Amino acid sequence: MNKVNRLLIIVFIAVTNVCLGQKVFTQKEIQIIPKPNEMVLSDGVFGFSNETKFVINDNAQRDITSALINKLEKASGLKFAVVLKAPKSNFVQLIIDDSFEKEAYELKVSKKSVVITAKGSAGFMYGLETMRQLLPIAIESEIVVANTIWEIPAIDIKDKPRFQWRGLMLDLSRHFFNKEYILKTIDRLAMHKMNVLHLHLVDDQGWRIEIKKYPKLTEVGAWRVNQEYKAWNARAVNSPTDKGSYGGFLTQKELKEIVKYAQSKNVEVIPEIEMPAHVSSAIAAYPELSCFENAIGAPSGGVWPITDIYCVGKESTFEFLENVLTEVMEIFPSQYIHIGGDEATKDHWKTCPNCQKRIQKEGLRDVNELQSYFIKRIEQFIISKNKKLIGWDEILEGGLAPEATVMSWRGTKGGIEAAEQGHDVIMTPESHCYFNFYQGPQNEEPLAFNAFLPLNKVYAFDPVVESMTANSSDIDHPIPI
Repeated sequence: MNKVNRLLIIVFIAVTNVCLGQKVFTQKEIQIIPKPNEMVLSDGVFGFSNETKFVINDNAQRDITSALINKLEKASGLKFAVVLKAPKSNFVQLIIDDSFEKEAYELKVSKKSVVITAKGSAGFMYGLETMRQLLPIAIESEIVVANTIWEIPAIDIKDKPRFQWRGLMLDLSRHFFNKEYILKTIDRLAMHKMNVLHLHLVDDQGWRIEIKKYPKLTEVGAWRVNQEYKAWNARAVNSPTDKGSYGGFLTQKELKEIVKYAQSKNVEVIPEIEMPAHVSSAIAAYPELSCFENAIGAPSGGVWPITDIYCVGKESTFEFLENVLTEVMEIFPSQYIHIGGDEATKDHWKTCPNCQKRIQKEGLRDVNELQSYFIKRIEQFIISKNKKLIGWDEILEGGLAPEATVMSWRGTKGGIEAAEQGHDVIMTPESHCYFNFYQGPQNEEPLAFNAFLPLNKVYAFDPVVESMTANSSDIDHPIPI
C-alpha cells in the first residue's frame, strides 16, 4: 500500500470518528472534584446506548447504582438493564475486592466497558460519582437533552481520600432548613465524596431538635420574632412576651429519616448541641437553666457578649443536659457528639453563688477552670454512652478534656495545640471555611459578613499546616471539614 492510500485511510478513519460523534478528550478537560490521586487518560471513549448493561452482584449494589442510572435515563432518554452477569462488551460492572481500603476505588474505562473496583458501598458510590463528573454536564438535567453524545473518555483512575473526616456544617439555628433541603445537601456532599454532615441544631437564635422530655424547647425556643428584613446585627432585642413567628424545628422522626438517607450515601450525621453558651433559645424556654433565672426572649439576630449561659453550679443543669443528650443519642448513631463550648462570656459565673460554690467545692482556680470542669463532666457522660466529644477550640481554655476532639475555628493555633497534646483535630479556620463571607463581587451578592473568601482560597486549603510536627500531622489527626 502506498503512502497516499495509507493517508486516505487515516483521514477516512478520522472523519468517520467525527461523524460517529466520538470526542477526543484531553487531560485538561477532565475536571473531577476532588482531584483523584492517579489518573491516566487513554485513546477512545465508552459510549452509552440502550444496549448498555449495568452489572451488579447483589441488591445493595442495585441501590448504589440506581442514583446514577436514574439521572442518566432522565437526561438521555436511554433505558438501561441491570444484570448479574457481564456481556462481552458495552457494560458497566461493579467488582468487589476486599483488599481495597473502605473508601478507595478504581475506575477503568475502555471502549468496551467500565469497571469499578472497590471494597464496599462507599468506594462504589465514589466511583459512580466520578463517572457522573466524566459525563456531559447535561447529566444534571431533569428532562431529556437532545443532541448530546453520552460518552466518557477511556481512563484509569485510582483514588482514595487523604483524610478520614470530610464534611460540611449546616447552621439550622440562625437560618432554618427543612428536611427536604437537608436531603439535597446530603446528595451534594456525596457528589463531592464528602462523608460528614455536621448539623448545628442549637444556638441562641433557635432550638431545632425535638426533645420529648422538654417540649418548651421547640414550643418556645424554636421561634423568634421575625426581623429577617433587617441586617443580622441591627435586629432589636426581643421581650420574653413577644410572639415568635420565624423558625421551625425537625421532629425526631424527620431526623431519623435524614440519618437513614445519609447512611445510604456514606455520610455520617453529627449533631451539635451547644453548651454552655449559645443557648439563649433554651433559656428562653426554661429560665431556670441560667444563673439568675431571668426571663429572656429568643434573639432574632446577633448576640454579643453571650452572657445568658447555663449555670454550672446547679445539678439540675447537668440533669437537663444529660436528658437532652440521651434523646439526641437515640436519634444519631454517630461516633461523635458535638457540644460547642465556644464564646462563653463568664460574667454571670463570677457572681453566681451556685457557680462560686462549685469552684470552691471542686478546688478550681477561676471560671476558666469551671468551664473545663463542665466540659470534662459532659465528656464523661458522653463516653459512658460509648460516644466521643467534639468541641470548638475554646474547650482548650482551663484544660482540655481527656479524649476530646477539637474543632479549630479561630485560625489553626488551637488545632495545632490540641494535636501536639495527642488529640484528634478538625481544622475549620474561619479564614478558609466560613461561607458567611462574600465569595464574589460585593455588589452582586446578598448582604454578608465584611470579609472576602473566594472559592479558589477554599479549595486550596490544606489542614496540615507547616508548623505541625511529623507526629501531630499524622493522617489520623488533622481532619478537614
